Amino acid sequence: MAGAVAGALGLAVAGMGVADAATAPPPLAFTMATPNVLAERYVYDGEAYLDFDLGVNVIAGRDPLEIRAKRSSYAKPITAEQIVRRNGKKKAVALPAGMVTGWGGLKNFTTITLRNAAGKQVAAYQTDFCPNAYESARTRRDAPAQNPYPRGCSDSPFNLGAVWGIQAGWNAPVASLPPARGFDLADGAYTATVSVNKKYRDYFKVAAKNATLKLNVTVKTVDDGKDEEAAVARIRAARAGDDTAEAAAVAEHGEHAGQGDESRQVSAYRPGFRPPAKRPKTVKASAVAKGPRPDLRSLPAWGISLSQEDKKWYVNFGATVWNGGSSPLLVDGFRRTGTERMDAYQYFFDAKGKEVGSVAAGTMEWDAREGHRHWHFTDFAQYNLLKADKKVAVRSGKEAFCLANTDAVDYTIPNAKWRPDNTDLSSSCGQNTAVAVREVLDIGNGDTYTQDRPGQSFDITSLPNGTYYIEVKANPAHKLAELSTKNNTALRKVILGGTPAARTLKVPSVNGLD
Repeated sequence: MAGAVAGALGLAVAGMGVADAATAPPPLAFTMATPNVLAERYVYDGEAYLDFDLGVNVIAGRDPLEIRAKRSSYAKPITAEQIVRRNGKKKAVALPAGMVTGWGGLKNFTTITLRNAAGKQVAAYQTDFCPNAYESARTRRDAPAQNPYPRGCSDSPFNLGAVWGIQAGWNAPVASLPPARGFDLADGAYTATVSVNKKYRDYFKVAAKNATLKLNVTVKTVDDGKDEEAAVARIRAARAGDDTAEAAAVAEHGEHAGQGDESRQVSAYRPGFRPPAKRPKTVKASAVAKGPRPDLRSLPAWGISLSQEDKKWYVNFGATVWNGGSSPLLVDGFRRTGTERMDAYQYFFDAKGKEVGSVAAGTMEWDAREGHRHWHFTDFAQYNLLKADKKVAVRSGKEAFCLANTDAVDYTIPNAKWRPDNTDLSSSCGQNTAVAVREVLDIGNGDTYTQDRPGQSFDITSLPNGTYYIEVKANPAHKLAELSTKNNTALRKVILGGTPAARTLKVPSVNGLD
């Protein structure tokens, strides 16, 4: 299979500027922006941060690089195939085993070696390659104007499918930092060698000498931490630029996924508003039953932990509900004048995306609590802790939700929205001055909440030791019309033990996934 792909995806090294590409660019180019890199170093409160970006990129040629990864169940491994384009036709070619071991893209794509001015090796590590750049641009004038591929590679263990790609003529940066945090270098001059690893050289049929770049790196401390305010601002700015996935999650998702703590919610955001509108004339759901519908599905609870506060014990967890249907879930809320409540309506669309009707779908409520301060849809999901006999022991206090596309659960399904618009609270949940709010969960996308506060977790203080199940249930009152309600619930087994003064928690894996 590698031989079949090699002719279409040969890899070439380009040390020149990207605008200088030949009229027939290589299918993939491994290039650096400059051979001389300045790595700025910041220090604050004894902690150093190195803004280490080597500026190494992969650039797609005349055709996009596109890879689709998928698994049929949690008991099956992730497999991937490349969509190869030849003469206007597409062909799926399986990637060799070992290239994809998770959802982070291509595993161990590069090796980076650093040597100091004396020639002594000071660091050597491998980095994965996520083609889905958060910041990407076309690198030549004849490249397509838009990049259709998703932003970022998810690391959720319970994802089902992913699409990774680089638009033709566009770039994707190669990771510069090692996977472990805390990487630091002393001030001075270094030489960095970045090489595409052998399994990828073999797969793309490229000679080793053509898959290596050498760069001169100067590390310089630009702030020694004496100016505390400036140091904090610079470290934050540097982190936002470096740790792209986490920074984007924190800045965009707020109380949703990627943050792990609702208390870290970004409070300064400007919601998008829709013009005032009249309540729609509703139709019966059966009238549009034959058309596209959303299909809400729950993933197993994750990030499960035990905590104690004010002599009470809590089980904390994350929960994701996603849309695996043939239509986005679109819910509009219309405010009852002078109240903190909206009437919610679900809208339906035909196969061409034309709106064809709507039905009443419950309510939206204004949540004034710190860390929220936006409109919550009240009929989206429910979290329960079940006893061994599957009867409810405790219900989570989290019963209303701001819908946002926080996670790419399966972008391989038909019509999945690879670049959804409302990925954050600022685009979907409104302020108290709103007269109307639109909340959307697009095809292939999930809405994740982490549970980190009493009232949004399970209070298990008075529960006896034993086996329990965390139940994540979508559309609990069946107020939303969808393709099926048989896949709305997911269970995750947990085992409580210990003593009243020292509770314990065991969480068995799901087919080896945690």
